[in-house]
Amino acid sequence: MSLYDIPLRSLDGTPTSLADHKGKALLLVNVASKCGLTPQYAGLERLQQRYADRGFTVLGFPCNQFLGQEPGTAEEIQTFCSTTYGVSFPLFEKIDVNGEDQHPLYAELTRAPDAEGIAGEIQWNFEKFVISPDGVVTARLRPRTDPESAEVTTAIEAQLPA
Repeated sequence: MSLYDIPLRSLDGTPTSLADHKGKALLLVNVASKCGLTPQYAGLERLQQRYADRGFTVLGFPCNQFLGQEPGTAEEIQTFCSTTYGVSFPLFEKIDVNGEDQHPLYAELTRAPDAEGIAGEIQWNFEKFVISPDGVVTARLRPRTDPESAEVTTAIEAQLPA
């Protein structure tokens, strides 16, 4: 199954899919508002601003599976992200990234290995996946990897279509 074919819902509940972003380089991230890594939102937004005009976008997937660190409603998540970090990139409905109720998108993403060759479950909030313009996972970066690190920016720049 193509990543573009998996049904998704935007944070406001509107049906959508990654097909809306076909042809762009993407950075998919499972996010949370009450995590020690939450300040990564600032770096993610700077990436969005830096590369958006070159065919790139960050996509955020709120998840409450790690110590309940994303307890809010869709409206609370949107308000927090926009007022605290100025988030302008798309956010999607809260999903499970691991386990029995794992979203089909993450069932596909977690097949991709990280730089050490390890695939499988998401370790924590803010795990990152770089997706090529044709929908292939090209990099998996673990949660503590700073969004603006050379490791992330090099992976993004290698996929920019424009």
